[in-house]
Amino acid sequence: MITAIVLIKTSVDRIPEIAEQIASLESVSEVFSVTGTYDLIAMVRVRQHDDLADVIPGRISKIPGVEGTDTHVAFRTYSQHDLEAAFSIGLES
Repeated sequence: MITAIVLIKTSVDRIPEIAEQIASLESVSEVFSVTGTYDLIAMVRVRQHDDLADVIPGRISKIPGVEGTDTHVAFRTYSQHDLEAAFSIGLES
């Protein structure tokens, strides 16, 4: 599974509607409204790198009100949740 973090600039007056449209896309697992330079952050999970092109420039960037994206592809996932699950295997009473 390939994970991409997509930073999205939008029309400020349409953030909720744009976020809902992005969240409804099949490969998008979460969308966050954030402070700072960008308005939204989307977590995109796909099977192959080629699929990123279908989702990000192919769908997200074409949503009316999306002004630009900046995509970061994750190499590895470091999650406290995943670590806790790994270390608790076989330790349950």
